[in-house]
Amino acid sequence: FSIYDASVPPEDRGTYRAFTHLESNGMKHLKALADAGLTHIHLLPVFDIATINEDRAAQRNPDVEELASYPPDSEEQQAIVNELRADDGFNWGYDPYHYTVPEGSYATEPEGVTRIREFREMVQVLNSVGLRVVMDVVYNHTNASGQDDRSVLDKIVPGYYHRLNADGNVEQSTCCQNTASEHAMMEKLMIDSLVTWATAYKVDGFRFDLMGHHMRENILNVRAALDGLTLAENGVDGASIYIYGEGWDFGEVADNARGINATQVNMAGTGIGTFNDRLRDAVRGGGPFDPRPYQGFITGLNYEPNGSEQGTEDEQDKLLRYMDQIRVGLAGNLADYAFMSYDGEEIIGADVDYNGAPAGYTHDPQENILYIAAHDNETLFDAIQLKAAPETTMQDRVRINNLGLSILALSQGVPFFHAGDDLLRSKSMDRDSYDSGDWFNVLDFSYATNGWGRGLPIADKNQDLWPVMQPLLADPALTPSTNDILAAALHLREMIEIRKSSPLFRLRTAQAVMDCVRFLENGQTPGLIVMAIN
Repeated sequence: FSIYDASVPPEDRGTYRAFTHLESNGMKHLKALADAGLTHIHLLPVFDIATINEDRAAQRNPDVEELASYPPDSEEQQAIVNELRADDGFNWGYDPYHYTVPEGSYATEPEGVTRIREFREMVQVLNSVGLRVVMDVVYNHTNASGQDDRSVLDKIVPGYYHRLNADGNVEQSTCCQNTASEHAMMEKLMIDSLVTWATAYKVDGFRFDLMGHHMRENILNVRAALDGLTLAENGVDGASIYIYGEGWDFGEVADNARGINATQVNMAGTGIGTFNDRLRDAVRGGGPFDPRPYQGFITGLNYEPNGSEQGTEDEQDKLLRYMDQIRVGLAGNLADYAFMSYDGEEIIGADVDYNGAPAGYTHDPQENILYIAAHDNETLFDAIQLKAAPETTMQDRVRINNLGLSILALSQGVPFFHAGDDLLRSKSMDRDSYDSGDWFNVLDFSYATNGWGRGLPIADKNQDLWPVMQPLLADPALTPSTNDILAAALHLREMIEIRKSSPLFRLRTAQAVMDCVRFLENGQTPGLIVMAIN
């Protein structure tokens, strides 16, 4: 957010305190979004992170001027970043050390109470400009277990807090040491921690990382605990705290193997949000891990092909099916929403197929987290760069970006915009930038650059696509100007203003959506969706 922001005092860049400088470029941008109607800012993990050195003076960061000296398609930048990334100040932070302590590397002084005061000050200032603060929480795993130096819970009660397999080893389907929230005291630890963040730090919402690795009952008990917080007794209206998370179903808990888990379909009817990958894939095209740049509704499938489909299936039929997924998403992703499908049949949301699962699965629009980009995988703009037909102009690439964000802004449910979506944010096409350093992850709120052309991304996650990426990064016509960036920024503000202008864009019940939202075409015109809300 602030690490390269010259409008923030040097000592506060990369810290909680950066959010307190209201005249900085970053805070001016956030305030403009809040004034337009944006309600929340979601922070990636800010609890105590195991793998970042909290002594900023001891961190090893690359020389920015050296990085900037290399060509936009060079291998040099990633090589330098890669050598230092274990010792630098950047990491997404999905490796918990202590769940209920603010991360010290974001404080101006990691020792003592400074991190507590500065975290609270950050929340207070963001609230003052009209933004509520959501915290990304990662109770599904810890950084370590057993007798490891960074193991905590196993040293309290060995073998209890972590989920074990039949051999007695800790499950690691989340890439880390999985916790067992089906055990009563792990659930209690999670609830006590969340109540602390809500009451002592005034956090306004929680996004659960890999929520599907918790049990449905765990999340409902979290909801009940937060609902019990009152302004009179706790200084917090707990019922207004929003909960959402990743409802993916995989690993040792898949298919309810360890109990009914908190997956997309299982959370329907609870009022708790889950990320809607159905709309994401239909809008962008393909899935996030596809080997080829498959196209979707906004990126040219059928009407401006890039050649990636290579005759695998009828492109027009695929586009029409994608459009049904989008219609369901626009209508709150409701399982029971009735409409006419692309083949002229009356169907409901649950009838639309998504890789063998129902596209529509929610019972309430607030359960529908609409997104087409997040910190995971390529940014929206990078996906457009990869997927758009080669002859697509920069002006049209901006329009593609705007169309994607418009779909989110005009959908029933909770639209989720990735930071920098409105700035054509690029990570030089990095597919997994969790430890790719500030150089590839930076946000530029001066609007001078968008992050495109900072070199080929980190080899271990991206090298198989380097031959595709290199000519794109080297093409000067694919670098957006400040005017292009501003056009996208102003477009999103306008769309948020439109959404804020009428409660019809934010219908609160499934019945209201079914009563008010209609699609006016017969569904058979490729590329055309006409929605009315009345």
